[in-house]
Amino acid sequence: MLAVRIGCRWYDIEHEFASRFDRKWIRGGQRLVSLHDFRSTPKNLRQIVARLHACDADAVKIATQCNSIADSLRVLALAKGRKNVIAVPMGEIGLPARVLALREGSALAYAAVGEKTAPGQLTLDEMKNLYRADKLERKTRVYGVIGDPISHSLSPLMHNLAFQQKRINSVYLPFLVRDIKDFLGAIKPLGIAGFSVTLPHKEKILRHLDVCDPLAAAIGAVNTVVVRANGKLYGSNTDYVGVLRALERRVRLLGSRVLIFGAGGVARAVAFALAQAGSIVCVCARRMDQADMLARAVHGEAVSRTRIRKEFFDAIVNATPVGMHPKAGESPLAAKELNCRLVFDTVYRPMKTKLLCLAEKRGIETVTGAEMFIAQGTAQWEIWTGRRAPVALMRHAVLNALRHEGKV
Repeated sequence: MLAVRIGCRWYDIEHEFASRFDRKWIRGGQRLVSLHDFRSTPKNLRQIVARLHACDADAVKIATQCNSIADSLRVLALAKGRKNVIAVPMGEIGLPARVLALREGSALAYAAVGEKTAPGQLTLDEMKNLYRADKLERKTRVYGVIGDPISHSLSPLMHNLAFQQKRINSVYLPFLVRDIKDFLGAIKPLGIAGFSVTLPHKEKILRHLDVCDPLAAAIGAVNTVVVRANGKLYGSNTDYVGVLRALERRVRLLGSRVLIFGAGGVARAVAFALAQAGSIVCVCARRMDQADMLARAVHGEAVSRTRIRKEFFDAIVNATPVGMHPKAGESPLAAKELNCRLVFDTVYRPMKTKLLCLAEKRGIETVTGAEMFIAQGTAQWEIWTGRRAPVALMRHAVLNALRHEGKV
């Protein structure tokens, strides 16, 4: 009541109290009746909205924890065609839908002024300047990155700034995806035109594609998908490009003996890129059966962990997520195993990983994962837009963010 007395035009009241709080007690002000569910998204959402409206509401707000992308779509659907419904998908899985809420018809969207207070929440700066949530419309093309985890990704920063500089009506969102089918079900409702694929989905996505680039099929991993006009999914791999651009200026790949640590999707792209460049590829992994399979696929050699410290390589490449934020204090290899001229870590956040620090202490040249990340990202952007990427801008955005992060 005090809020209305001092001039507030609206007051927000939870539905439990609204049903017992006679509006006649408050003179003036418009009533927003809210429901918050911090555990899940109820199945009977439309019945709940009707119940909230029955509490003499001028507008209603539904804020629920989204445990799947399908949950967030159901929350957004409540706002379509209405002017007095506020849809707030909560949680990290609900973040993309939170950005798209205004476009889908939500009366307003929430953002933090200052520090974020809950998973999936965005700052006002991110909502307005990074994602331009208030400028999005039905014609806006939606792109994104799918992975688990995904909060560490700098892809949204890199791609959104590029879209803005080139005045392209598109937005790029981070999708926390635990079940690929859950994400695929959102492509048509959200108008997704393409997406990046990161761990752990680079190999799994292949079974869901309609068409796959021959090289990506040979690699057995996809990091870039285009959604064609007919809804069919076309997959390709730009990690391959990223590897070559990161290494070819620093080491003569033809005839070089390179050890790849790891045997997953990233490792496969690295192995095929190096093999095509004429390198002698050696593979070591936690599971040696997978290392052997990858080595045979590129006519290379599987090397056991015990052999690493006894042999010399022109370069060693970490193609595992070990050392990635938030577990930045870990290294996939020990200092005594770094018998080489150059160490390349495909992990880009943090920019200077524990592995690279160990290499530097031994006087070994290092290459950060940021080099590969930027190169594969600019290649993706060009595939989606058909235009030349603003490489300098994208590079500056990523490196500046990583350097600032290193100082915090």
